[in-house]
Amino acid sequence: MANEHREKGIEMFNEVYCNDLPQPPEPGQDRFFDYMLDTVFGQLWADERLSIRDRRLLLLGAIAALGEDMTFTIQARSALKRGELDREQLNEIVTFLTAYVGYPRGAKLKLAVQTLLAQMEK
Repeated sequence: MANEHREKGIEMFNEVYCNDLPQPPEPGQDRFFDYMLDTVFGQLWADERLSIRDRRLLLLGAIAALGEDMTFTIQARSALKRGELDREQLNEIVTFLTAYVGYPRGAKLKLAVQTLLAQMEK
């Protein structure tokens, strides 16, 4: 079962991140990645009760609340590349979340999204 979850986990990891992130280490080389691939991607992201877009929206909110603008950028880039969100929706997410996470965190997210969109235009 663990191998099945890992295989599904790698598949979902690559799908969720559009093959943009480095491949995780081989099984048994890093317990952190083994756990992440087996559970987070092999079970949670792979569960079909919520779409990848639904999960990404939830994750964007959680990441914004934590003030993790780098991780927000990774998620936002993948959402744009996968067609889950467009530029206008992404900017609206930042505006909406700012009301809940506060202006200092919202400003960091806004800057991160502006930078990301400029990079993707090139």
